[in-house]
Amino acid sequence: MSHSLFDTPFIAAPMAGGTSTPALVQAVQAGGGLGFLAAGYKSPEAMTAEIAAARAMGIRFGMNVFVPDMAQLSPSAAARASLEAYRRELEAEGARYGVAVPALRFDDDDAWQHKIDALIADPVEFVSFVFGLPGRSVVKALQKAGTTVISSVTSVPEALAAAEEGPDALAVQHSSAGAHTAAFLAAGAGENASSTTAGLIAQVRAAVDLPLVAAGAISDGSALREVLAAGAAAAQVGTALVRTEESGARQTHKDALGDPRFTETARTRAFTGRFARSLVNEFVRDHADAPEGYPAIHHLTAPIRAAASAAGDPDRLNLWAGTGWRSAKEGSAADVVRDFLSVL
Repeated sequence: MSHSLFDTPFIAAPMAGGTSTPALVQAVQAGGGLGFLAAGYKSPEAMTAEIAAARAMGIRFGMNVFVPDMAQLSPSAAARASLEAYRRELEAEGARYGVAVPALRFDDDDAWQHKIDALIADPVEFVSFVFGLPGRSVVKALQKAGTTVISSVTSVPEALAAAEEGPDALAVQHSSAGAHTAAFLAAGAGENASSTTAGLIAQVRAAVDLPLVAAGAISDGSALREVLAAGAAAAQVGTALVRTEESGARQTHKDALGDPRFTETARTRAFTGRFARSLVNEFVRDHADAPEGYPAIHHLTAPIRAAASAAGDPDRLNLWAGTGWRSAKEGSAADVVRDFLSVL
């Protein structure tokens, strides 16, 4: 399929928490790709400041926004009790570094409406959504402002639901992808029906008539070529860019991706309360039964993760990684992109 919607088959995935930076997007463009910034965990003011910085560089870019799950912001009594039990479990982790585990909070919708209002008032070229569907009215308002809208899905049922809202494209994420799952339907929260990203692309391609962006274990040019052959307009690459010099990821995270003592990845709720794929470290193993509760658990573990990062301790840090993490390289992101594109 043509990738004319993006003018490149390589898209740098939006990686929240500081990994995606304007400098990373600039380097990706220099290599022949298109980069996304991430609004997640940032204030609306910080989001707009990054947009201004990217515009000052004269680069193309997109912005990714988290869709809040209102059910998680109003949990049942049983869910609250489970989360409180996990908070108490985490107190021993905080004691390692002399930090307190905060009280539970359920008021964080990631400034959803303020960010949408800002992106409508001062539109960017692309806006993608993850963790849910933004709603038809939001899609139409952004499109009216001149923005190309991309919704993230993990299964055919989610793709069909997303297509009903009229986005311009879908980002199709396989369970092999690093960091958080984009799943928003209960049936889509487990493993995908297909064992490969290319297979999932083929399934979604048969179900919806929209440009598709493949995500999940796109670790080299061969994997990129495979998903394009399956019908993707482009591939969204994250883990392969984490170790680059322009990435804003913690150095401990970058080093862990190249450390041979880490031998596997797993999907875990231990760090944020939402399934995300990480290198398996002590924290993942010790909290294998962490409950659902995003972003409540994200806030509980934040001081522990910050302290672990300051101490250079990879065993208490969220080491997001897709299943193809071993191919992640150091150096410039521009060179990484060129390597991917060189086989096409």
